[in-house]
Amino acid sequence: MMHIDYIHAAIRELRDQQVRFAPREKKLEQVDRAELLLHELEESKTYTYEYLCYRITSFRPEAHPHVRMPGGEAIHDLRLFVEDVSDSANLPVEEVGEPVLTVDELSRQFQVSTKTISRWRRQGLVSRRFLFDGRKRVGFLESSVRRFVQHNRERVRRGARFSQLTAEERGRIIDYARRLANKGGCPAEVTKRLARKTGRSVETIRYTLKQHDRANPDLAIFADKSGPLREDTKQRIYRKYRRGESVEALAKSFCRTKTSIYRIISEMRAKRILELPLDFIPNDGFRLIRTEKQEREICGPMPAGEQPAKKARLPSGLPPYLASLYEVPLLTREQEMHLFRKMNYLKYRASRLRDTLAPARPKSSLMDQIERLYDQVVATKNEIISANLRLVVSIAKRHVGPAESFFELVSDGNMSLIRAVEKFDFARGNKFSTYASWAIMKNYARTIPDEHRQRDRFRTSHSEMFGTAEDDRSDQYEQESAQLQREAQVERILGRLDQREQQIIMSRFGLSRGEEPRTLKEVGAAMGVTKERVRQIEARALNKLRKAAEEEKIEIPGLE
Repeated sequence: MMHIDYIHAAIRELRDQQVRFAPREKKLEQVDRAELLLHELEESKTYTYEYLCYRITSFRPEAHPHVRMPGGEAIHDLRLFVEDVSDSANLPVEEVGEPVLTVDELSRQFQVSTKTISRWRRQGLVSRRFLFDGRKRVGFLESSVRRFVQHNRERVRRGARFSQLTAEERGRIIDYARRLANKGGCPAEVTKRLARKTGRSVETIRYTLKQHDRANPDLAIFADKSGPLREDTKQRIYRKYRRGESVEALAKSFCRTKTSIYRIISEMRAKRILELPLDFIPNDGFRLIRTEKQEREICGPMPAGEQPAKKARLPSGLPPYLASLYEVPLLTREQEMHLFRKMNYLKYRASRLRDTLAPARPKSSLMDQIERLYDQVVATKNEIISANLRLVVSIAKRHVGPAESFFELVSDGNMSLIRAVEKFDFARGNKFSTYASWAIMKNYARTIPDEHRQRDRFRTSHSEMFGTAEDDRSDQYEQESAQLQREAQVERILGRLDQREQQIIMSRFGLSRGEEPRTLKEVGAAMGVTKERVRQIEARALNKLRKAAEEEKIEIPGLE
């Protein structure tokens, strides 16, 4: 990851140019020149950008001709330049012409903590980035280390004298740490207590214990309380946090610092957001919404009906669960259009924001915004479902037979209704109740055995129960008959498509027996292509189907 804390934009722009355009050999050459220049600069002097750029690249820059910078700031930016450009060169450590030391190896060599190494880097020890077994890590050329030691002998001696522990001191620290750990102490707590007791820095104690556990895995003090957490442990931490457990309590319970707990919570929260179902029905109008006023019009309150909805008279003996369905008024066409447009626009907004989410470093403010939008999506979706649940009851009571449970049919129909809400394209101008009825009956046609589906509907006590509360929608028997005829017509014109187009259309609309409609993403994954490519092929196939339907004078709702 490139540094972002450059003091001067001119050096950062030079870094960007070299990272993007310079060949690998030129990058390595410029890194060497920049390191040599670093050791010549003096903090008390002032340098022009033109001079620094020429020393690194051998070219006189046209940009920033008047920029001057103090020596200390130039040293700071050139140190970052060396590390960033070496990072972009992707140089395996095996290909370096001299020994390369890692941070840990350098700290052992000089008997100092890794924190001291970090301080030396800020004070002039030049670091680069290399590939160690395919993984990017900070490394130090042996020549760079010698050059730093030569110019900072007293600093190196002072650091070693401060951090070096005798074998006796190290043994006492390890024994005391083991006693505290056996009493339930966490690494952070034990380290702080030992630092106070011995007068050593927290980093020195932490490094001593870490090195002991690494060198003696069978005698490790914190064998099960250090290192990366397993995925299930992270999920458990996140669940506890969402149930209201404080970060302090979680840190103590899992023997982690508060910072690491916050990081885990943020990581798991981002992972949950990335898994949210935000597939939406595309609409060209969404991209044209640019002002808050336009957005308020879409996301505002649902328009009132043309006249107060007539409250349905409840059948006697109706179970409380089903009785509550008749308290929700049916939606007008305008209300239905508003809710579907609002739900899909909110998904569109949330999906676009999610595309900018960086899982490695997620921003809380961005996640807050996505979650607020998703909460609105769920509320709007539930509003649509609640207004259409009685449609499920109306259809289910017509499919009840000796082998079917009415309430199981209602439950199964509710799932079909929920899927229909996700798939319905409001922009086509069709009424949702028609689309949902087809989806529910098609599901019943697959789940109810043929012999029961073909015989006449049985009249039960449920039919009498609902006789006084008929739904004012169109006749479902007529729709089912028309649907069977349409399926035959669709099967005939599907022959106009090539094999891949047929596969996509049948998967997207659930035309194969026993299969549910699948999302663009699911179809793309099955076929090994992108979601956008599936959408393009689907659009082309639908155009072919429209032309075929016109030629054969077939009226197919959803293709006009």
